[in-house]
Amino acid sequence: MPLANETNEYRLTMKDVVKTFPGVKALDHAHLKLRPGTVHALVGENGAGKSTLMKCMFGIYSMDEGEIIYEGSKVNITDPMTALKMGIAMVHQELQPITERSVAENIYVGRYPMKKLLGFIPVVDHEKMWANTKKLLGDVKMNFDPKQKLGELSISQMQSVEIAKAISADCKVLILDEPTSSLTYHEVQALFDIIEGLKKQGVSIVYISHKMDEILRISDEVTIMRDGQYIGTWTASELTINTIIMRMVGRELSNLYPAKHNTPGEVIFEVKDFTSINPRSFRNVNFQLRKGEILGIGGLVGAQRTELMEGIFGIRAHKHGTIEHKGANINIVRPRDAIRKGIALLTEDRRATGIFGVLSVSDNVSIASLDQYLQFRRFLNDKKIKTLVHENVNKLSIKTPSIKTLIQSLSGGNQQKVLISRWLANDPDILIMDEPTRGIDVGAKYEIYSIIAELAAQGKSIIMISSEMGELIGMSDRIMVMCDGRLTGFVEGKEATQENIMTYATQFA
Repeated sequence: MPLANETNEYRLTMKDVVKTFPGVKALDHAHLKLRPGTVHALVGENGAGKSTLMKCMFGIYSMDEGEIIYEGSKVNITDPMTALKMGIAMVHQELQPITERSVAENIYVGRYPMKKLLGFIPVVDHEKMWANTKKLLGDVKMNFDPKQKLGELSISQMQSVEIAKAISADCKVLILDEPTSSLTYHEVQALFDIIEGLKKQGVSIVYISHKMDEILRISDEVTIMRDGQYIGTWTASELTINTIIMRMVGRELSNLYPAKHNTPGEVIFEVKDFTSINPRSFRNVNFQLRKGEILGIGGLVGAQRTELMEGIFGIRAHKHGTIEHKGANINIVRPRDAIRKGIALLTEDRRATGIFGVLSVSDNVSIASLDQYLQFRRFLNDKKIKTLVHENVNKLSIKTPSIKTLIQSLSGGNQQKVLISRWLANDPDILIMDEPTRGIDVGAKYEIYSIIAELAAQGKSIIMISSEMGELIGMSDRIMVMCDGRLTGFVEGKEATQENIMTYATQFA
């Protein structure tokens, strides 16, 4: 029966939501109220419960306690298909694309348009699906081929397809969980245009982001959560970046970046004329890395920064070029070669190529260094491994109920710290970090920055790819900028500005 007091003002209300996982109370009587035709930002540190609350709304998780009132009536959302049928759609932070199927098939998975073959055999109406997808992509200004295999697209393009998929469900509530984490500047502007159009159609939009400037730019209201609890809701115009951060973390952050005490020394790593076997990827790249230096790598999406680092680490093949480590030429044809030379790589997509989600924190920390803990070349020394894991959990302040907890149940920031611990267990000289704070809140970012600064002060050499200008400028001793697979320039950290980095980042051949 409709509840009149909720019908007029709010489209959806979540009350006193409780959700507990083994050893963790993820939601502790959380609340959320959504008005039609508004953007409602949901913010908080990693582990605050934002995504868990949305997964309860979308039917991925069942609530232990609490209720959802949707369009004036109490509802029981048991699974995502139920949510979609009600008009609730979600774009997840961690993409789960079906890479071997087409763009159109990914958009319509589970609800393909059907037709009758020979009047009675139900089959997928591919022509209708292609046509519908082409129109949909046109409406949201995405010019992908509906028949193109999704795996051929970049991460940012896959995220755009996920947004189109959500919109195609003709939703009344749209949940966007970190939607711009992999998008270029122009793609972000296009997304904001789409959001503005959806607002005019009366859609309620939940916007989860750690980018404060975006929140203040597009939000009408902001709800802040901390440790699974509801802190409060404010009109966005009342807030500043500092007040949001203070309410998120329960303390003031005087600086976004820690003080650095590293002093770059002699050159310990040099790449010369490094060129991919793929003619559209990196080519003729030359750079040096000094002991104790933080070398930032900037560039727009498509600059081939990740591809270059994967080539250096032995994940991608290269046509020619040399690598010198401590004055000697080294040959890296696979990751094991790089690891043995003291080189580590923290990958961009921690879910797809970083964590082993079904394994414990302990397994994820120790998995790259198990060779060091063999007894009689056959048996693992569990006691030493346990000591290693506990030392790293304490050193990096990893928040976990136990070292036996599955890593997939940790927040993004703590997952990232586990991955850093994995590589530190090998004591590398060179640590390559690809988007080390992607999808991480401002408090956890500061902790990651502090770890990076401390490693550099200890004499470790850091290569840091980042798409966040502030991060590059705030953390790097030097910034190497790429465009379209080429190295276009270097900027000294003290002279770095957004303008001169962007000048190099747009120097197409």
